[in-house]
Amino acid sequence: MNQTETDLREIAAVRALLSSKPRPVGWGERRARIAEVGSVWPVADDITLTPADAGGVPAEWSIAPGSDPSRVLLFFHGGGYCSGSIVSHRRMVTEAGRAAKARTLAVDYRLAPEHPFPAAFDDALSAWRFLRQQGIAAEHVAVGGDSAGGGLTIVLINRLRELGEAQPGCAWLCSPWTDLTMSGATLASKDTVDPLIHRGYLEELAAAYVPAGIASKDPRVSPLFSNLEGFPPVLIQVGSAETLLADATRFAEAAGAADVAVTLEIWPHMTHAWHMWNAHLDAGRRALANAGAFVKRHLSQQ
Repeated sequence: MNQTETDLREIAAVRALLSSKPRPVGWGERRARIAEVGSVWPVADDITLTPADAGGVPAEWSIAPGSDPSRVLLFFHGGGYCSGSIVSHRRMVTEAGRAAKARTLAVDYRLAPEHPFPAAFDDALSAWRFLRQQGIAAEHVAVGGDSAGGGLTIVLINRLRELGEAQPGCAWLCSPWTDLTMSGATLASKDTVDPLIHRGYLEELAAAYVPAGIASKDPRVSPLFSNLEGFPPVLIQVGSAETLLADATRFAEAAGAADVAVTLEIWPHMTHAWHMWNAHLDAGRRALANAGAFVKRHLSQQ
């Protein structure tokens, strides 16, 4: 069996898992569902987990044997700003740290609709400042996230620039949600092949996250429309079978036009944030290996 056949067989199993139950209606039920699905394959036995209080924001350190504790991946989980947690993304985050040979700090930022924008925006900055207060140099930090966490990664870095603060060494965006106006063409063209993310669902999430008085095109919630001048080197990974493909490709184009060093990877047949299933998805492990190599390369140069 060649690599493409293996990828197709394994991603079919992930699709079956994702479609095994209908999406719950209530926010609490949705959060429980993503935690259940995300933790199907638990964290590896050799990972050390330590809870943290990141400036009042719940967080969790992780480290794999042989990793450099002075290098850190600060990670924001996905879930449309309304669900997701340290638990749901623990396997993905800890294996990303292993691949990067760095510690990770996963952040449990506040969720909408109970805590709409700017709660997550503010929690991201609190987590960053907590890291800096621990004596971690800015250039020794990679900031990353999947889906909404990818968007949060971008707006945090933009905010640091606006505040005149030091920038991280690099950024990693996995299937990032960068446009809450939902103007990407692949929301329609990929709708029939994406098992998870559809326009109606995104509109519901955006309505819960963006309060009255804030435009959906505001760059603090839709970083596709932000000024990216001075942004650090960024790796963008996205699947060809996801409706948010255009959110990634258009952001890559905007960043490139701003003279940012951009690496864009489009993975054939992969669905949204496929890295989460790395325990039984070889393409997830390969994508994490690429991300780890990117982080190592940019943090070791500092």
